[in-house]
Amino acid sequence: MNGWTRRGFMAGLGLLALAPRMAPAQQRPAVRPTGFDPEALIAAAGLGGAVAYAVIDPASGQVLAERQPELSMAPASTLKAVTALYALDRLGERHRFATRVIRAGNTLILAGGGDPVLDTDALDELAAAAVADEQAAGRPAPTAFAVWGGALPRIGRLDPAQDEHLPYNPSISGMILNFNRVHLDWRRGDKGYQLSLQARGRKLSPRAYTTAIAAVDRGLPLFTYEAGKLESWTIARSSLGKSGSRWLPVRRPELYAGDVFQTLCRARGLALPNPEVIEILPEGAEIARHESPDLRRIVRDMMEYSTNLTAEVIGLAASRAGDVGASAAAMADWLRGQGIGGDFAFHDHSGLSPLNRVNAGMLAALVAGPGRTRDLRGLMKLIPLKDARGKRKDSDIRIEAKTGTLNFVSNLAGYAQVPDGRELGFAILTADEDRRAASEGQELPEGVAGWTKRSKALQQALIEGWLGEFAGQAPVASVQGATL
Repeated sequence: MNGWTRRGFMAGLGLLALAPRMAPAQQRPAVRPTGFDPEALIAAAGLGGAVAYAVIDPASGQVLAERQPELSMAPASTLKAVTALYALDRLGERHRFATRVIRAGNTLILAGGGDPVLDTDALDELAAAAVADEQAAGRPAPTAFAVWGGALPRIGRLDPAQDEHLPYNPSISGMILNFNRVHLDWRRGDKGYQLSLQARGRKLSPRAYTTAIAAVDRGLPLFTYEAGKLESWTIARSSLGKSGSRWLPVRRPELYAGDVFQTLCRARGLALPNPEVIEILPEGAEIARHESPDLRRIVRDMMEYSTNLTAEVIGLAASRAGDVGASAAAMADWLRGQGIGGDFAFHDHSGLSPLNRVNAGMLAALVAGPGRTRDLRGLMKLIPLKDARGKRKDSDIRIEAKTGTLNFVSNLAGYAQVPDGRELGFAILTADEDRRAASEGQELPEGVAGWTKRSKALQQALIEGWLGEFAGQAPVASVQGATL
């Protein structure tokens, strides 16, 4: 990933230090195709706030177009592109996270290894292997059952400003199950609402006994939460309708995973005591193990579904820091070491924090430089083009990119190409910071859906215009003698 040295990178991308020495024609084409006017498109979108972008030819490093490329803005989930490259570089593409079952005397221990994608079905396979080993060895039933999550620091909530009930703002420890979420189902019957909480996997959905929920008569808030003997939720009855479902975050992940593991073992004839959380992992014999998919597959799924928990876990695992802030700072230092300069600041790995700051020039440089070296494009989601009615339309344009969305923030960074055409690396950042700050922590505030739709339409129009302008052009060979 260090093939783009700072000297070569700055020369190739035409950053500020070299910009004054470039001929104007080398910075951006002098002639635009008829009908493509970025400023007119931006004005028509009516977003307010700021719109910034940068477009780079990854093959040559030539800066093709830019608008406020150094403006500091919130990355939202486009920050996951940085996290993906950071984790792959530090941990390796074949890295796997292991969840183990250990026998230490009369105690059975479920030891989390920070696997961000462990689900109930995988935990069931682990329970089956542990029970089979216990039965084959003829050991007496354990008198104690413990859960250890010390492989990662324990994080109460990624962003305390976000609403308590949002499933994309989870708690984290080294013991993770179902992305630390529990599935709520409700149905109205003759005797009122029936609510259930399940540890839902792909096939298995056992009841979650460490969490409780009740419907209550009120308007707002939609949910309340209290941590006592159980994780206790209430939900406003008026919001339920006839039936429905949603995910809720889990705040005690070790006990949640231990509860589900206990249920799965009981189904196979091994009765375990109630789980307790331990801080220090004792020595013992490993009797069962489950390994995650390799890191590249985990990262690809993270980029597809924009999973905040996965981003934080792989970032923490890569840095080995004691908290999210220190880990994010280590990632920023790593990025500077890859030759990416500019004014940016990271406060997490997922982009959830509104304090994160990047700029369009820096994100485009990431895509064109380290991203090209590590095949970031192969990890990104295919973004379909849509018509004026929001319907998917046929097009020969291929966009593979990472979206980033907060309230009144909508970003896109990645790659665009037409068949046999020049590949473009780009970053588009749009934000109305005043409206974002006013709606911080709210779920779908008024006006955000329409604003985001207009931003996405603008992003598509800009990309279509750039491809029409640049895709068929040959890249500039050099800038002031520096080979590109």
